[in-house]
Amino acid sequence: MKYDIPEHKKLVFELVVPIRWGDMDAMGHVNNATYFRYLETIRIDWMRSIGATPQPDGHGPVIVNAFCNFYKQLEYPGDVLLKMYTSDPGRTTFETWGTMELVGKPGVIHAAGGATTIWVDFPNQKAIELPDWVRAIVTP
Repeated sequence: MKYDIPEHKKLVFELVVPIRWGDMDAMGHVNNATYFRYLETIRIDWMRSIGATPQPDGHGPVIVNAFCNFYKQLEYPGDVLLKMYTSDPGRTTFETWGTMELVGKPGVIHAAGGATTIWVDFPNQKAIELPDWVRAIVTP
């Protein structure tokens, strides 16, 4: 199953990560699980940059699903330019999208993925409305 990244989205963060030797699998390219790690890394770094870290005694973001479409292999050595986008804020959720391209090959998307984020009241273990400040950041 392939998920399409929407055209209507907001670029909110960029990050360059080096491909590590240990990111490769036996076939000599970056292991598919590592692509999810790259998406997690940019998502967490972005959330930290806006002050949206989970507060166990309060509220914060939780990922409820994630996907990745693989288009071209990433191989060591290299640096991956990750771009994080947001879209579709709902009452309690918003979407995040990430693209991966090699720094040396700008504009060539090697993989793209996304995740649905839900805002949760942790002590009560239930979804709550997105805070206004989060909605303002994620709305395209």
